[in-house]
Amino acid sequence: MSYQSYVFDAYGTVFDVHAAVRRHASKAGPDGLAMSQLWRAKQLEYSWVCTLMGAYSDFWQLTEQALDFALASYPSVDPSLRADLLDAYWHIDCYPEVPAAFRNLKERGARIAILSNGSISMLEAALKSSALDMLVDDLFSADSVRKYKTAHDVYEMVTMHWRVYPDAISFQSSNRWDVAGAVSFGMRGVWINRTNQPDEYRQFQPALILPSLQMLD
Repeated sequence: MSYQSYVFDAYGTVFDVHAAVRRHASKAGPDGLAMSQLWRAKQLEYSWVCTLMGAYSDFWQLTEQALDFALASYPSVDPSLRADLLDAYWHIDCYPEVPAAFRNLKERGARIAILSNGSISMLEAALKSSALDMLVDDLFSADSVRKYKTAHDVYEMVTMHWRVYPDAISFQSSNRWDVAGAVSFGMRGVWINRTNQPDEYRQFQPALILPSLQMLD
């Protein structure tokens, strides 16, 4: 099947979630990467717990809270880096192959959207800083439905806005659980397995597994 509608997760798929800490690696010290990994893990955990409880805090609040926990867990990382790390997250780097991948899709006449837990303001800032803003047609934020992925309401925003059936959309994410959510909703799931992780959620299989967005079609 040929696709003309492509939806991308933002953090970990388009944007490198560890870029903020990497930018300040010399100050973060040897525990910087481990702290960054915990920051990301807690950011996601908080989003899932909020949705399961029927509660809601916006993604930026969860990002701040997750960073506070991660810094407290790694006292060797200078806590005065907090403001710099949060600022870097607003201007987070995209993966190097992303601009070319997006341009190739646009040249084929495809439409491109970002579907993220992140707020619209976070996404706009990240896209602008990576010069991707002119290549993306639509932004969809979980903030609009006050639930986080993998709630079907999040994926449904795209089908409702574009007025297409889920199976007409190719959904790309580096997060296996996110791919499972999209497949469960009926989209084509493409897992961008950047770190060669073992498969899971086998009842919701991706249609395609790629090491990056470079070979996306």
